[in-house]
Amino acid sequence: MPFLRILVVLVTVLTVTLHGFAPAAEQSRPNILLILCDDLGYGDVKALNPDGKIATPNIDRLAREGMIFTDAHTSSAVCSPTRYGLMTGRYNWRTKLQSHVLGGLSPRLIEPGRMSIASMLKQQGYHTACVGKWHLGMDWVVKPGKDVAELSIETREQVFNVDYSQPIKNGPTSVGFDEYFGISASLDMVPFTYIENDRVTKLPTEDRGFELMFGRGKPMTRLGPAAPGFDDADVLPDLTNKAIEIIGRHAHDAIHGKPFFLYLPYASPHTPIHPKGDWLGKSGLNPYADFVMQQDFAIGQLLDTLDKHGLTNNMLVIFTSDNGCSPQAKFDELLAKRHNPSYIFRGHKADIYEGGHRVPFLVRWPGKVKAGSKTDQLTCLIDVTATVAEIVGAKLPANAAEDSVSFLPTLLAQAGKPARTTLVSHSINGSFAIRDGSWKLALCPGSGGWSNPRPGMKDDDLPPQQLFDLSTDIGETTNLQDKHPETITRLTKLLEKYVAEGRSTPGEPQKNAVAIQIRKDARSR
Repeated sequence: MPFLRILVVLVTVLTVTLHGFAPAAEQSRPNILLILCDDLGYGDVKALNPDGKIATPNIDRLAREGMIFTDAHTSSAVCSPTRYGLMTGRYNWRTKLQSHVLGGLSPRLIEPGRMSIASMLKQQGYHTACVGKWHLGMDWVVKPGKDVAELSIETREQVFNVDYSQPIKNGPTSVGFDEYFGISASLDMVPFTYIENDRVTKLPTEDRGFELMFGRGKPMTRLGPAAPGFDDADVLPDLTNKAIEIIGRHAHDAIHGKPFFLYLPYASPHTPIHPKGDWLGKSGLNPYADFVMQQDFAIGQLLDTLDKHGLTNNMLVIFTSDNGCSPQAKFDELLAKRHNPSYIFRGHKADIYEGGHRVPFLVRWPGKVKAGSKTDQLTCLIDVTATVAEIVGAKLPANAAEDSVSFLPTLLAQAGKPARTTLVSHSINGSFAIRDGSWKLALCPGSGGWSNPRPGMKDDDLPPQQLFDLSTDIGETTNLQDKHPETITRLTKLLEKYVAEGRSTPGEPQKNAVAIQIRKDARSR
């Protein structure tokens, strides 16, 4: 009998081992949900701005259950460039897009053959899906004798130059995504229709636009081709529902060793600002604040979906925004009610100042990242690629993610590991700033964007560059450029080195480094 009992125990242990060990090992690679909001300000998240007047309980849940990054940045203060950096781990200004953003009809920006975070994860056995605003270009079929803008937003005449009935080439599925559903660019750009993989779901046969802020009348978005029934107010819930459907469809496989990566770049709370139904008026502030609350509700729906399917414990969730809040949110109205979307930072979307590119950045990974933790580690969205690669055990090629630094040691609270110490920032007009520790050098006399002093204003009395010590002047109020010329020289040379070598991380200089002229005075831009 004792022998039989021992045999039963051994058989049981062997069975559990054979049937349980492999899935457990597989589950050490987390599923990944990367959420990118559009124009959400640092100060719009209650967990980051205790004095903020917008309720964000679901985003706050992520902060409470994960880690808050207080010094996280986009590589650009506007959307297309930021999205390039996030997808490739490479600074946006290394591309041919040196300023401003793409349009909805612009051709593909990500270079053929360049590794993306999606292609890297696909090689690691992940199912990869993208739902939302792409805004990195795709190749539409242009009508004979016609053209579209390559590196800018299309003109009114050009919006009709595309044959929307034809398949689209070089969209998200060409850079590593197994499936795609969303819109080609910002929701104030044509075409106003959904795209699934390489085709529009409905032909845009109408000519319409939308209010930039619902209920305010003019100004309007650009007019252009729209699908019958397409409504700007439906986009936020539609994208959320599609993401929920994908999560549900892959939940079983994810639990049994086939992980998935879902990139969810929302088109909100960017214009057109249109909170739907009961959300309108919910905040008591203005429609932008209402829209942020509706966005937060969508995040809650996603988190509930993960809980429902038993995915929460093996899901890495990264939540962030593509740049600072846009002045289209009506800062005057919000400030009058004591809400500042830029929190304590100067400027907003488009600017070289902190308000242009310092963004919410929250990471939840149960069992790995300590709940309720916070870090002031300097971080950039381009670092997501190296971090995810380290998590899944992928070796990055020498010609990929040249500017990406893994923040996994920060997530795991591993002291003494390499971390980012420098950062290059870029404004909408192509002005540069470089950060090293607490020093920040902006190579322009003003914002390089939309806040005062704006490019082109009468700024002849302003120094051509701005030097700030963020450790004592987080609001960037005091220009120290005349007191520390040696720091200006050192930071300028460092930026020139990063440009010339085609990378800012250790490794061989890139032969295909883009030749970029760093202007030390951007008055003419």
